[in-house]
Amino acid sequence: MYLCYFDESGDDGYPNFSSQLFVLSSLYMSQSAWKQNYDKIKKFRKQLKEDFGFPVKQEFHTMNFLTDKDPYHGKYDPALRKEIITLFCDFIGVLEVKAINVVIDKSKINREPYDVLENALTYNIQRIENDMNYSDLKDKDFLIITDEGRVASMRRVTRKIQRINLIPSRYHKDSYRKEIEHLIEDPLPKPSDESWFIQITDLLATIVMLYARRNLATSPIRWANRLKKVLNYGDEITLLEKMKSSLNTKANGENEYGIVYYPT
Repeated sequence: MYLCYFDESGDDGYPNFSSQLFVLSSLYMSQSAWKQNYDKIKKFRKQLKEDFGFPVKQEFHTMNFLTDKDPYHGKYDPALRKEIITLFCDFIGVLEVKAINVVIDKSKINREPYDVLENALTYNIQRIENDMNYSDLKDKDFLIITDEGRVASMRRVTRKIQRINLIPSRYHKDSYRKEIEHLIEDPLPKPSDESWFIQITDLLATIVMLYARRNLATSPIRWANRLKKVLNYGDEITLLEKMKSSLNTKANGENEYGIVYYPT
């Protein structure tokens, strides 16, 4: 069985929203790799404590950390924040995991109603399912674990696509049915402050959001000034390169990092 952790960046509202882009990321691994990955994270977090005084059990919320908001305000100067985020991305690249990232650009939506979360989650799960189908593993089932906030909405979507799942065809305008077969159980809730894996998925979603704003959106979207004190334009690509070995680049062959971008 595979364990799949989900987290997001941006809001999933539409037609009213506060962010043009919504990113939904998944980080998944075989249950046989879970303990090894967990031990690596534990060792890494202890090293952060030793080197920078970052508490082992404190939640790492990437955007708050980068923009110097509570609970990190005033504790780490910009150069140190950049060093820590770079170490995190280096670390993700050595984990035995895969990651899929879906970006929904609300400026390109041309129909209503449009459920942003439903579409992002469906696209993400479809690609996990594809990865399972093309693998030579005997046990291809996977289970979703996510922060408590969106469990009810995600439960509704996962139950729906296990009954009927329409996939747009690449060759004509019609869709075809391909139900999700390997997803088991409803998404299970876990507080993000109690899961290092969800926190890592949050970091991944944040970096993908920064990348999408500058490199995928039709018109590049400016970063906040507080963020630009830590990262320069182009750093988002450097950070993705560090994590590339853990990204499922086959999720979208048209993007070098496999980032799925809709609507096209």
